[in-house]
Amino acid sequence: MKVLVIGQGGREHALLWKLKQSKDIKELFSAPGNGGTAEIAENVDIKANDLEGLSKFCEDKKIDFTIVGPEAPLAEGIVDLFNKKGLKIFGPTKASAQLEASKVFTKELCESEKIPTAWFKTFNDAQKAKDFVKSKGAPIVIKKDGLAEGKGVIVANTEAEAIDAIDKIVVEKAFGASGNKVIVEECLEGEEASVIVLSDGENIVPLASSQDHKRVFDQDKGANTGGMGAYSPAPVVTDDIFNETISKIIKPTIAGMKKRNTPHKGVLYAGIMITEDGPKLLEYNVRFGDPETQAILPRLDSDLLELIERAMSGSLADFKLKWRKKSCACIVMASGGYPGRYEKGKEITGIEKARELQDVLVFHAGTKLEKTNKILTSGGRVLNVVALGDNIEKAISTAYKACDKIKFDNAHFRKDIGFRAMKQEVL
Repeated sequence: MKVLVIGQGGREHALLWKLKQSKDIKELFSAPGNGGTAEIAENVDIKANDLEGLSKFCEDKKIDFTIVGPEAPLAEGIVDLFNKKGLKIFGPTKASAQLEASKVFTKELCESEKIPTAWFKTFNDAQKAKDFVKSKGAPIVIKKDGLAEGKGVIVANTEAEAIDAIDKIVVEKAFGASGNKVIVEECLEGEEASVIVLSDGENIVPLASSQDHKRVFDQDKGANTGGMGAYSPAPVVTDDIFNETISKIIKPTIAGMKKRNTPHKGVLYAGIMITEDGPKLLEYNVRFGDPETQAILPRLDSDLLELIERAMSGSLADFKLKWRKKSCACIVMASGGYPGRYEKGKEITGIEKARELQDVLVFHAGTKLEKTNKILTSGGRVLNVVALGDNIEKAISTAYKACDKIKFDNAHFRKDIGFRAMKQEVL
């Protein structure tokens, strides 16, 4: 079987690594891939947003099926295009991908299906949005409607911050046309976590819980990023919280999408806030999380290919996954300056030394492989250093030992990944 994974980050490297373990896969391709994916797959120089180029490659190479990593191709309708051409692909249609591509769509779905979430109001007029903020006060959350690579949500601690965020989104168009609408919503208090499931349009199979760290600096300070680290399982997601998330958030969403004749087939990732009143939905993603996937897949003891094939064929009912009795931590090593301006082309050393440590994996993200076999930085988030352990504390400790063996100029990584989990374990 020939399989293509679309994307170039740490998530895609982790997916390829897990798929490589399947005995039914004979050839793996990555488009466009990175310096690490080149070790286990054939990198194809086609960008993730080149939908026609990707479909032509799959036709020419007779690819058996395709897995989409990033959200943008899904929002642009790559699944619809592949389906039209008779090509097998795993992911939601453009209509179903609105769950991530449009926060307004998701909020309205929550309202109609009575899914617990923050109160909200939608505006396309900046002044009306500002007046609403003044009537509600701060803290308050400002969100752009469309995709923003994890950077379109501003938690404003003051009214002035909220008004500035509205200007950036609606007036200055800092995020482009996807900021034509802005959502002003309640700032929920509690602890965030992630619950990811696979759906065949009707049935679901949940993955293990996880928790990531969005802020660039220790103690959750600094700008939001695509994610600076993650761990699985998340101790804060107790069995009761997990079951409540599935029954009150995930299942009503799957049922609501089916009712709208846009069944959701693929990944559904719920970012939740665990409040005093139970879990509430913050937002949905319609693809594997990054860096959550890097912390979840090393714990999975089942065949990822079988799971995905069952989701594609509508046969997830009663399917159970097997998990290793280990915790997993992922530390993101980033270029200095990320998520702002940063330099590329820095040589990376020590990856093999890190991999020599027991239960350590290194998934590449922003890297490229030179003809001289040197690995250079080529993005903001450069590497995902992953370790398994008998508990969260041991996994985190091992991951940091591995990070210390890897060097590149101006490397930056948080030193407190997993602090909430360790606090929960102590309790």
